[in-house]
Amino acid sequence: MLSVVNADGTTETGSLIDDIVREGARRMLAAALEAEANAYLFELTDQRDERGRRLVVRNGYHQPREVTTAAGVVEVKAPRVNDKRVDEATGERMRFSSKILPPWCRKSPKISEVLPLLYLHGLSSGDFVPALEQFLGSAAGLSPATITRLTTQWQADHTAFSERDLSGSDYVYVWADGIHLRIRLHDAKSCVLVLMGVRADGTKELIAMSGGYRESADSWADLLRDCARRGMRAPVLAVGDGALGFWKALAQVFPEARHQRCWVHKIANVANALPKSAQPGAKKALEDIYNAEDRDHALQAVAAFAKTYGAKFPKAVKKITDDTDELLAFYDFPAEHWIHLRTTNPIESTFATVRLRTKVTRGAGSAAAALAMVFKLVESAQQRWRAVNAPHLVALVRAGARFERGHLVERPEAQAA
Repeated sequence: MLSVVNADGTTETGSLIDDIVREGARRMLAAALEAEANAYLFELTDQRDERGRRLVVRNGYHQPREVTTAAGVVEVKAPRVNDKRVDEATGERMRFSSKILPPWCRKSPKISEVLPLLYLHGLSSGDFVPALEQFLGSAAGLSPATITRLTTQWQADHTAFSERDLSGSDYVYVWADGIHLRIRLHDAKSCVLVLMGVRADGTKELIAMSGGYRESADSWADLLRDCARRGMRAPVLAVGDGALGFWKALAQVFPEARHQRCWVHKIANVANALPKSAQPGAKKALEDIYNAEDRDHALQAVAAFAKTYGAKFPKAVKKITDDTDELLAFYDFPAEHWIHLRTTNPIESTFATVRLRTKVTRGAGSAAAALAMVFKLVESAQQRWRAVNAPHLVALVRAGARFERGHLVERPEAQAA
């Protein structure tokens, strides 16, 4: 690669270091595509016709195309393979399709991920080219029309997600929360209702996401009924904050599900009922409750909290004593799962980044478009979610196994019979 370098270290396409990075990315991508094609050919070396000639051979290269990557725009010439084999089931010719660079690919997944982030941050479709052209070295794939097509596709993806069949997915635990983002929504009281779950294999998954109004019971009931209509089974335990709308809707749609109140939200509510001078000590006392080694010790910590603060701050204590059963429900499940079940942190941590990126956004737009943008962000984040601790125990919870002090209680043979 030869480049004319100016006195200040810049080149015609940007800076020398960027040119080197792009050239390195181009060469590595070319080498990977060559290796992929060669591996495909090697596996099918024994495939020959009646004359003994190979059915799968190299056939030059496809036309060069530009692909936008995190390293910038690189020009790629993908190897071409002539596959003469015929699928006996369909009668159609078989084709070699690169998994590294599919025929339709013009942008890497990382670039596709950053576009909704920028859009949510308030960057209009017309600003993508001037904002990213210098950074990526080209405006390829960043025209306003391209962004508009992407946002349309994102809405279609969210619609398909919201209509998918749930009968094949068994969610043993679910987290529910209403997220107030206030981005591109006409009504400031609107929020995003989010339902996440843990499948029987221990993996976490986004179940549903829809627009709601002040986390009302009607909004939550609509979402839960829709999930039930599509085949969702009642969860064993639902985790949420103190919003009465969700719990009322849950009792209507999935009455058999047990309730677990989020400790993070509860601590914040209790702190609001205390003077600042008393808050540090109260928070430490509350930690002793949800970090207790078992339910019995947690109940002792609740009694200690009530004794210490009951006389001066009865309203704060009442927030704990009135909801004790729902605050301590997680103790009836495997100890390895307690850290996951005490709070709605799986939702909160996912949306923390979304909140940061949308804090200053006030752009106009439809609620459907805003919801689609948030969905794409969460869909991207979902790929990095880890399974719950001891995932093998989730199936036992669904099967009705009993746990005491966080440990599985084996049923006597006579009782099991």
